[in-house]
Amino acid sequence: MKISEKIQQAINDQINMELASSYAYLSMAAYFESLALDGFAHWMHLQRREEDEHAMRFYNYMNDRDGRVMLKALGEPPHEFSSPLDAFEQSLENERQVSASIHALYDLAQKEKDHATTSMLKWFVDEQVEEEKSVGDMVDRLKLAGDHPGALLLLDREAAGRSDS
Repeated sequence: MKISEKIQQAINDQINMELASSYAYLSMAAYFESLALDGFAHWMHLQRREEDEHAMRFYNYMNDRDGRVMLKALGEPPHEFSSPLDAFEQSLENERQVSASIHALYDLAQKEKDHATTSMLKWFVDEQVEEEKSVGDMVDRLKLAGDHPGALLLLDREAAGRSDS
C-alpha cells in the first residue's frame, strides 16, 4: 500500500530533523576537539553517526512504501557553546525535540490508520528513551563535576569509552 501524502510529508520532515541533528552533533564534536576533549568529541561523533542511521532508516522506509523522499536544506548548526555542560544541555534539548516530533508522527500514523508506519515508529519511540537517558546522564554528571577540571577530564575519558552499540 502506498504511503499517504500527509505521512510522506511528516517523514520527510523527520528525515530533515535527523540530518540536522547529525550536523549539530558534528559541530559539537568540532567544539570539543578545539578544547582537546577528545572523549567528548568521540561521543558526539558516535551520536552523529546514530542520527545519520536514523535518517537512513526513515529514507529506506519511505522507499519501501513507494513514497518520495524530498531532502531539504539544513540550517547552520550551533557552533558556540559556553561550556561542555552547555553543549550537552543543547544536545538534550535537541533529543527532546526529536522525541516530540516522532511522537507527533506516531500520532499522525495512528490517526491515518497507517499500521505499517505505526509499527515502524515503535522502534524510534523506544530508541528516543535511550537517547534522552544517555545525554541526560552526561548532563547530570557534568553538573556534578562543576568547575573541577579533574572531574571534567575523568568524564571526558569515560566518554571516550563509549561504543557504537
